[in-house]
Amino acid sequence: MGTFTASDLVPLLPAIIFTLGAIAVLLSEVFLGHSPTRHYQPAITSVTCVGAALACIPVLGEPSRPIFSGMAVADSFSGVISLMVAAGLLIATLTAASFLHRHHIERGEFYALALFGAAGMSLLSLSADLLMIFVSLEVMSVAVYALTAYLRRGARPAEAAFKYFLLGAFSSAIYIYGTALIYGAVGTTQLHEIAHAAHGGLLLTAGVVFVAAGFAFKVAAVPFHMWTPDVYEGAPTPVTAFMAVGVKAAAFAALLRVMVIAFPGALSAPLWGDLLVVLAILTMIVGNLLAVPQRNVKRMLAYSSVAHAGYLLLGVAAAQGSAMAISQAGSGVLFYLFTYTAAGAGAFAVVAGLERDDPEAIAAWDLDRFAGLARRRPMMALGMTVFLASLAGIPPFAGFIGKLYIFRAAIDSGLLGAAIVGVLTSVLGAYYYLRVVVYMYMRPAEEHQKIAPSSMPLSAALWIAAALTVWLGIGPGPLADLARASAQALGG
Repeated sequence: MGTFTASDLVPLLPAIIFTLGAIAVLLSEVFLGHSPTRHYQPAITSVTCVGAALACIPVLGEPSRPIFSGMAVADSFSGVISLMVAAGLLIATLTAASFLHRHHIERGEFYALALFGAAGMSLLSLSADLLMIFVSLEVMSVAVYALTAYLRRGARPAEAAFKYFLLGAFSSAIYIYGTALIYGAVGTTQLHEIAHAAHGGLLLTAGVVFVAAGFAFKVAAVPFHMWTPDVYEGAPTPVTAFMAVGVKAAAFAALLRVMVIAFPGALSAPLWGDLLVVLAILTMIVGNLLAVPQRNVKRMLAYSSVAHAGYLLLGVAAAQGSAMAISQAGSGVLFYLFTYTAAGAGAFAVVAGLERDDPEAIAAWDLDRFAGLARRRPMMALGMTVFLASLAGIPPFAGFIGKLYIFRAAIDSGLLGAAIVGVLTSVLGAYYYLRVVVYMYMRPAEEHQKIAPSSMPLSAALWIAAALTVWLGIGPGPLADLARASAQALGG
């Protein structure tokens, strides 16, 4: 590891704060576990998220510099991703507060695991070594595996956790095997050294393929997406919200850093460029097509998450060649991740608020649960409309600006055909998103349907997510400038 200074710890502050918050929640469970209610635990977690977000400020706008002997890097890019993770976890925590209380499963382990997972995501965003990326991936993944099985009772949570754990372990093995091949080819695992030592060859090519396959599982790219609907459905809905936005943001951050720094030639080569474009096109098409027939809203959002991974992969594929292309495509990916964090977490928060008390019921998340919601809960229906419109890419919401940045970067990089596919699949996505809106405003509610009383934490989560979604749609300038500066720092 070599030597390091106190300044090296500044970029690690978000991860340190997440870890300390997790320890505090665990200790509160030990010493205050006799309390009939645990309202203080989501409060501790929320304060931790705010503290971690504030700790990201010192690195925003700073030039890139290596820390810990090159194992990690301090730059604005990592700060933006950590800020994104903190925002996603805050929304998921506020959603979980009422969800866990309603299902009588309030335990400190839930929030501690979420905070440990967030610490892994923060570390992943600044990792500049393939081995450190692996360790950060495992810290994140093990926490999310446990959260997926948190309900324990019932077949769906057990199946979801089992599938996620097995496939996750398989993808980790593929990734670390690829890392070993790359080390054998170039003699190092640090990204900047790999960039200087890369000279082609079959061993290096095979290593890149395996590493890319490991990342493809984490971001749910086709054909590595099969786990997504079952895991998203079986996990507790607040966990699904955190998984959909946090894991995706951290994994795409690491993927973009690896592809831009370690393998710049791989992205500019025709073969690699074509493979990334094909992967993006397949992910966009398959994700949207499989979402269309879904009546289960939770599974529909799971398949739409796959489709959004396709749009983000298109941005990664557009980061080819010049520093300008990296800056434009990288900023588009960052902005898109932030818009998806707000809208995706908000949509899952609404699903959690409407979920039946028995998640094992066949119609636990059926479209009929949304029928007549505009009359029963007008503000919740309005929030869901904002989230779905943003996910569909309808102006003036944030999702429209995010897709605009991605498609513009793709066109400027010569990927006109892939951009056209992205636009067409976005139109297809608007169909199944707006179908939920039709049910909320134009279908009568069934008389026997009951909705749990609204809670203050859930309302706060919806207000935060809706405010971010609207603000980023009508005033994207500040975040767009920050994303552009962060992408430039990523490119070196």
